[in-house]
Amino acid sequence: MTRTRKVGTSSTAAGRRKAVSLLDRFIVSQMANSFVFGVMVFSVLLVAGDLLFQIANLMIEKGVALGLVMRLFVYKLPEVVVMTLPMASLLSALLTFGRLSSQSEIVALRAAGISFLRIVKPVLLASVLVSLGAILLNETIVPLSNKAAENIMRYEIARERPTLLREKVFLRDEEGGELRRVIYISRLRQNLGTMEDILVQEFESGKMNRIVTADRGTWRDGEWWLEDGKTFEVMKDRTVKLLFAFERQKLPLELGPREVAHTSQRPSEMSAWQLWGHISVMNKQGANLAPLWVLFHLKLALPWACVILAVLGATLGVGPHRSGAGVGLAMSILIVFAYYVLMSFSRSFGEAGYLPPFVAAWAPNLVFLIISGSLVRIADR
Repeated sequence: MTRTRKVGTSSTAAGRRKAVSLLDRFIVSQMANSFVFGVMVFSVLLVAGDLLFQIANLMIEKGVALGLVMRLFVYKLPEVVVMTLPMASLLSALLTFGRLSSQSEIVALRAAGISFLRIVKPVLLASVLVSLGAILLNETIVPLSNKAAENIMRYEIARERPTLLREKVFLRDEEGGELRRVIYISRLRQNLGTMEDILVQEFESGKMNRIVTADRGTWRDGEWWLEDGKTFEVMKDRTVKLLFAFERQKLPLELGPREVAHTSQRPSEMSAWQLWGHISVMNKQGANLAPLWVLFHLKLALPWACVILAVLGATLGVGPHRSGAGVGLAMSILIVFAYYVLMSFSRSFGEAGYLPPFVAAWAPNLVFLIISGSLVRIADR
């Protein structure tokens, strides 16, 4: 008899685990439909608010061909989609759990002894995968697509402008995987073939050993020439000693003006990995790194908003209201608006130096995590 009871208990536990596994798959499948819907809706809203106005301006005022405009739209789309992932995660969880709550399925699950924390587990796991996907897109496709869009704007749409000016251009010269030279150009006019305020840092065995500064640089006969500059030696104790001044000196850079403008990247166009290397270079120049560090941490913090907002959406979905898609969409827009407003203030404080960059970037996630955790505890009672 005892043996029979053990088998029955084991069978019941196995059946319970199978039922919970089916529940996980059911919730994820329901969220998937709402998630795709959210990505499409929020992408349309973002495109309508920004890209469509820009596209209309290019076509009507500048007479840009439709094919070129469509290429620009396609290259801009990955960045827009990544921005919609936290919004879509919130909306999908809110709609799915609102629907389950309105059909009393959440009440039935709680009556069967399943805690709300266990019910929301598939939401947590699915949103973690979305966050990892957002990070992967930000590190691979988004920088390339943004660069392609920038090239279209610069070389195919604005090529007939009288002056093409790039500011704060950074170039890295590596040989055999070892950093040899870092070039900073304050202003580059590629159509004139001129540079202004140039700083060249030369490295040997990973250590800076020479600094060259120049007021101007000119592209002549396929070569760059620095004018009115000075050459300094970096001593072992990190002090700088003036070696000589020069009126004209060749810059060992094989890239022409167009190639320099093409290969240089703004920090906002970089991936987190590229930005890390850029910060390392800027740190050696004694620059203000607060804005760069805030941007670096934001590139890591924003994708994880998918997890936090998804859990928040699940807790709001089981509230006393019975929300349809319209109400859920409106709530999602308000919550996301509050999140980005908080992020904007926090980012400004971080860039101004009032908050550490890590805190400035992760503060919105922390605030919404506390709110989500509190609501989960309330729903789990």
